[in-house]
Amino acid sequence: MSSKKLDKAKGGGGEDFAPARYEGFGPGGCMVIVDCLTDNPNRTFGDVRLCFTKTKCKIGTQGAVSHMFDHSAILAFKHNDEDAVLEALLSADVDVSDIENEDGKLTVFTPHADYAKAKQALTDLLGEIDFEVDEIQFIPRSVSPISGDDVVMFEKFLDMLNDLDDVQNVFHDAEY
Repeated sequence: MSSKKLDKAKGGGGEDFAPARYEGFGPGGCMVIVDCLTDNPNRTFGDVRLCFTKTKCKIGTQGAVSHMFDHSAILAFKHNDEDAVLEALLSADVDVSDIENEDGKLTVFTPHADYAKAKQALTDLLGEIDFEVDEIQFIPRSVSPISGDDVVMFEKFLDMLNDLDDVQNVFHDAEY
């Protein structure tokens, strides 16, 4: 036996985990993106595909639905000077998609590629920040209303996906 096989048999080979993204259409035609982290892409694809097929959904190819989502960084924190924050972000060359001010909490939306720049600009302006939301996610550009049996099937679909160890995030445009 080669030393590589021995290491693998002993579990000393160290697993290589890689991101995997699957896209498709859920119940009622809603759009779904499933982000995974896997050490076995074939197994993960099979597991995710099974969730789609068992709930009468269709898994698609890469890019099938992601073009209908914005891949955005979202940073939310307590602050009320929207103008100062916007000015700091723009002077740091951050492309601000949107900024919301609700009850003394600002939520900043930027393209995912500007995440680090945005976070640094905010920290430079305000010092240490306790972010209530600090993440990158897919935000649907529109919503797909679903109702009745589709809602039941969609919830089953989400439960099945969330039971898979490799699934990290599920993004969708379903509204019910």
